[in-house]
Amino acid sequence: MFDFLDIYPWLLPVVIFFGRIIDVALGTLRIIFVSKGQKNKAPLIGFVEVFIWVVVISQILARANDMVAYLSYAAGYAAGNYIGLTLENRIAYGIVLCRIYTQKNGKELIKALNKLNIGATMTHGEGSTNEVDIIETVVDRKKMKVLETAINEFDNNSFYVIEDVRTKKNGIFPKKRSILERWRIGK
Repeated sequence: MFDFLDIYPWLLPVVIFFGRIIDVALGTLRIIFVSKGQKNKAPLIGFVEVFIWVVVISQILARANDMVAYLSYAAGYAAGNYIGLTLENRIAYGIVLCRIYTQKNGKELIKALNKLNIGATMTHGEGSTNEVDIIETVVDRKKMKVLETAINEFDNNSFYVIEDVRTKKNGIFPKKRSILERWRIGK
């Protein structure tokens, strides 16, 4: 399969490095999908991840006998972690609960969030120094920048906490647009 490495042995560390980057990045994404309960995506990613790992490790065991190959394996692992986390931040997969504490009138924030197609629920609470309004909303992680901007525009001194949510059910959520929707005739 990798007979060209016998002709060009200097390519072995490059193959090991990039193979390890892909393997570890996929492993990072697989763990995220497992934690989110994605039963279909995690096994497929796991299959590709392990296949790449087996191919890379077999090349190391068959051909690598120098420190450069071992260092490229370790460097690929480190770079794969970084790239995996960067990819995870870019795809922003998942749902979050944002709980906002403000001393201003929370009804105004709810109106602002509703204009952005973000639903919210408000309760009143007693803070350490004053009464507060507590606004909770569940949004896709992709909408977090929009939500943070709206919160900061409403009250720069508000305090908010963001938590991961595994699933959501029985709420009023904006309709998701289908990828195929833009090609449908009449839409």
